Amino acid sequence: MPVVTFDYNDFVRLLRHNISKEELINRLPMIGADIDRIEENMISIEFFANRPDLLSVEGIARAARAFFGFQPGMQIYDVQSSDITINVDPSVKKVRPYIQCSLVKNVNMTDELITSLMDLQEKLHAGIGRNRKKVAIGVHNFEPLQPPFTYKAVDPTTIQFIPLSKIESMTMKDILTIHEKGIAYAHLLDGFDKYPVLIDANNNVLSFPPIINGTLTEITPFTTEVFIDVTGINPQAIQYALHIITTALAERGGKIYSTTVMRGGTKHTSPELTPKARSLSVAYTNRILGTTLDTAQIETCLQKMGYQTTITSADSLKVKIPSWRVDILHEIDLVEDVAIGHGYDMFKRDLPNALTFGKKLPNKITYDRLRMILVGFGFNEATTYTISNDTDEFKKLGLPIGKRVEIQNPIGEEFSSLRKSLIPSLLKLLAENKHYSLPQQIFELGVVVDENYTNQFLLSGIKISAKANFTECKSLVEAIVREMGITVSIIEKDHPAFVKGRCAAVMHVQNGELGFFGELHPKTITNFTLEHPSIAFEFLVHSLVLSQK
Repeated sequence: MPVVTFDYNDFVRLLRHNISKEELINRLPMIGADIDRIEENMISIEFFANRPDLLSVEGIARAARAFFGFQPGMQIYDVQSSDITINVDPSVKKVRPYIQCSLVKNVNMTDELITSLMDLQEKLHAGIGRNRKKVAIGVHNFEPLQPPFTYKAVDPTTIQFIPLSKIESMTMKDILTIHEKGIAYAHLLDGFDKYPVLIDANNNVLSFPPIINGTLTEITPFTTEVFIDVTGINPQAIQYALHIITTALAERGGKIYSTTVMRGGTKHTSPELTPKARSLSVAYTNRILGTTLDTAQIETCLQKMGYQTTITSADSLKVKIPSWRVDILHEIDLVEDVAIGHGYDMFKRDLPNALTFGKKLPNKITYDRLRMILVGFGFNEATTYTISNDTDEFKKLGLPIGKRVEIQNPIGEEFSSLRKSLIPSLLKLLAENKHYSLPQQIFELGVVVDENYTNQFLLSGIKISAKANFTECKSLVEAIVREMGITVSIIEKDHPAFVKGRCAAVMHVQNGELGFFGELHPKTITNFTLEHPSIAFEFLVHSLVLSQK
């Protein structure tokens, strides 16, 4: 787990309240941390990786103000507008398509802040950023820059600049072979003939993401205006990283200014710190925790954890979630924070009334066997969302919209129904990873809801490569059923998502169709923004189980 080291006196200044070092050491772990070591005034604390907002002393101080009762509720940051724009060129779409930025003024750049800022940047790179694959952060001195900015992909031999830690100018291509950071992260740009770059109105290079910044914008003790750019392949992860690092600077007294990202004909303002709202049931909370807390007590617990709350009924609260809380995905996450706010030491200890021994269910043994077979054939297992939409499930596959479970009041069109097939989910996953080298082959053993509104387990797999074809898919499917000890016959099948004449059904003499496979139609491939031949198969697992010898 990540360890954050800070000076006790610096922490007290950020907390804006007095607390003894002994009391701090005793109370801070109750938020969800472990004291790693203490050396005079330097305190090192280990936090769980699901709370990246606590990876800096600024974030810890913000959480502690609420948890210790000094300032319960959510911290509100004022975001002022600016005329700064970032123009996104279409050329970055295939390399590193997304960018969000912010500006923080009136920053007092102390030694403690420089150390904390650089440490937070690297921890976010390692966590949310997956070692810069998903997210890369650039922190710049804004003063020498001239907006508007342009984010584009260029020939790596056409642009030169002086990267951090060097004194000579280099091309982007040279940086990948000479600079320490370039050598370390060059693999992130493998296979691309153009590299992303962020420049200002005077063609000064701010950043060569995800590799290195230029020395022109290097942070110094005299920097008072900090410009932050976050680029990557996942918009949500980019947003979280931007919010965490921007609000950390605001905790030091900085003033946040928004920027406008121009992409084609659309505009997007960042940072967008508006909290998301979620309802929490009192009965559900007490059932999970085994408590009898009332609405007011649960509200107090949540305010200690930094939420803004409103009691809407005797059994319900409206909870506003800070924009930097990456870990809140479900109502159960709020229940966990109620438990932390209530205090784990307040729960009664109890031993189980009975001692039992568990074992795998029979179906689970079959599932594990299928997984081992697919892994043995070189496939990687994936887990995707059960919630989907009509476009992915039907339209992109060339199917008419059929019977399916629709979701009332969905949060968006992308999550409006329950999936009927695993193939669209796997195709979307491949589309998100198309910047990696081929071949790629993934499978999923997951739940779908059929036309009878019944949960069914399906086994689906897709391989994408320059030479993927029907013959290869047929050999693969035959090997799977052979390993399962099932005798089958293969007959031609028509399916609009597959090339006509290159799709087949797997038939069993007693149980009928067990599944189907084939070569995906070029239109299906392009509908999911893929570019190479792909083969796919899908089995009904229950039928496979019934057909085993």
